[in-house]
Amino acid sequence: MSTYGNILLVEDSPSDEGLVLRALKKHNIDNPVTVARDGQEAVDYLFGRGAYEGRDIDDLPVLILLDLKLPKLSGLEVLQCIRKDERTKLLPIVILTSSTEDRDIIESYRLGANSYVSKPVEFQEFSNAIKQLGLYWIILNKNVPRKATTDAK
Repeated sequence: MSTYGNILLVEDSPSDEGLVLRALKKHNIDNPVTVARDGQEAVDYLFGRGAYEGRDIDDLPVLILLDLKLPKLSGLEVLQCIRKDERTKLLPIVILTSSTEDRDIIESYRLGANSYVSKPVEFQEFSNAIKQLGLYWIILNKNVPRKATTDAK
């Protein structure tokens, strides 16, 4: 169950990273996954800076799964960076976090998140949540055509 493009997973917890990758594999969502383990790494990846200098910045992810509680730059700061740039502002971003705080939910949507999902504790629930995210955001949802994002440069 793959469409073109990779998924950018921004997650600092190795155990949560493993759960997401296992759940994607279990549900045959075989898009390549790039993992950024802090907010700065995610921004560097998207904009071809730092360790990602020279990366084809037109090769944008089909979906970003973004944790909020990250080192270096918070998920909210990453979201702001993405939405400020013409090339990346329309990328689908799902907040995938353990936070159920109203202020985090409100601020995520205010800054342009497309969806907000609290991480379930049990693996089966977590796996089902990832399956639903994959089905909707990768299979059913119609993303902005790539030409529209590359024309923004």
